[in-house]
Order: sequence, then C-alpha cells, then structure tokens
Amino acid sequence: MADSSTGTSKRGFASMDPERKREIASKGGRAAHEKGTAHEFSAEEARQAGRKGGEVVSRNREHMASIGRKGGEAVSRDREHMAMIGRKGGETVSRDRQHMSDIGREGGESRRSDFEQEAQAPQQV
Repeated sequence: MADSSTGTSKRGFASMDPERKREIASKGGRAAHEKGTAHEFSAEEARQAGRKGGEVVSRNREHMASIGRKGGEAVSRDREHMAMIGRKGGETVSRDRQHMSDIGREGGESRRSDFEQEAQAPQQV
C-alpha cells in the first residue's frame, strides 16, 4: 500500500522509526554473536575501514567545506573559547622576540611610507 503523498510504502524496515530499527538490529547482532557467525573487527581492520571511509567522504570538496564551515561557526559562537584561543596565540607569539621585533619594524616602515605619501600629495585648499 503506497502513501499517495510520497509514493512510498508505509510497510517494511525502512519506514520504521529509528528506535524500532535499532532494537531489531540489536537483536540480530546479539543472535549472530551467540551463534558465532558475527565478525569482530581487529583494531587494524577498524583503522583501515575508518581510513577508507574518510578518503571516500573527503573526495566531496563541497561536503568537506560545509563541515568546516559548520564547525567554525559553532566554535566561534563560544565567546569564552575564542577569547582563550586568542590569549594562547598572543602569549605564544609574544614569546618570539624576533617575530615581535619584525612586526614592529614593518609597522613603523608602513607608517613612514604613509607620512611620505601625504607629504608629497598636493595640498587641497
């Protein structure tokens, strides 16, 4: 019997609610283990399966970009977490005295060239 609005059947495993599907799948898993026919992955097999799945998923660049965007948005909503990241970065960078010296020098050179350009520009009256 098909649902006229979607064209799909209201019968079968796929149409069940997720909790009912999980319950049935769990019973099947327990039965297979009791019977001795269930496959148990070794740590290495699980690693290989995870790596293979990751490679397949990561081929979809748009999907990966979407995941990254969602993660970045979620993290940036946590203002205290972002403040902590900024503090850590600032502390780390400021320990590098040569880097800080270079930044200051570049800033000074940039300001000097701004003043020189202003001095050369014709004065508006």
